Amino acid sequence: MAVWYDEVLNENVRFGLRLKETLFMGENEYQTVSVVDTHEMGRALLIDDLWMTSERDEKGYHEMIVHPAMTTAPKIERVLIIGGGDGGTAREVLRYPDVKHVDLVEIDGMVVDVSKKYLPMIGSAWDDPRLHVTIGDGIAWVKNTDLAPYDVILVDGSDPVGPAEGLFNKTFYQACMERMTEGGVFVTQSESTMLFLDTHVEMVKTIAEVFGSAHPYYRDVFLYSAGTWSWTYASKTTKPTAINDDRMKFISEITEIYNREIHLGIFAVPNFVRRRLA
Repeated sequence: MAVWYDEVLNENVRFGLRLKETLFMGENEYQTVSVVDTHEMGRALLIDDLWMTSERDEKGYHEMIVHPAMTTAPKIERVLIIGGGDGGTAREVLRYPDVKHVDLVEIDGMVVDVSKKYLPMIGSAWDDPRLHVTIGDGIAWVKNTDLAPYDVILVDGSDPVGPAEGLFNKTFYQACMERMTEGGVFVTQSESTMLFLDTHVEMVKTIAEVFGSAHPYYRDVFLYSAGTWSWTYASKTTKPTAINDDRMKFISEITEIYNREIHLGIFAVPNFVRRRLA
């Protein structure tokens, strides 16, 4: 008999995949964590019964959250990743030889442990000596004024509920900006415009209030309701058009999706979102 898992988004929308087997199920004080093997998308990670990433489509997310920042920031020597316990964001960051130090701060150690064991194709850079993993609260981390400034900050969190709720407010964005070098670039995932438009618009407006401007960008991620996902790029001085040609050439030779044309296209804002932002 076929076994399916359906992520229930609301009373009208659900998204399901047929399973081969369940590899792991666990629960702690933060959330439930599961890993399943699916027929269509390979192994996949779920948190609180919501799809987070899968072997087949993860590059559509991880390349998009990382490379627009990494190809435009003036420097990329020091990078902070908040969340990202599956390791995919760190893997993409560490492709760049200019990177000297990466802090990955993940609140739930179970996510890291499970990802290392069951999703090694996604988190393939755990042993890179430039990567420093801390199991702790990313919100508290950016409030630490003793930190050396970061050139790039990437917020790879889940939806704004539970332990990730504090990653979606002005106080947090302000703390991130204060931990950055001049010209540093901040990027966060910023939800679906189809199902969470109000949340997306509020995030973009709040980030713009803190940084002076914000640049949302969009691309499809199959696993996320089989639809469009968004990220938001911000900097005090750097614009997303400030592409470093050498870095772009280097990374385009090894990425599966991201390139210069993709970079320029994803920052086009759909009219229905543009009107709301205006």
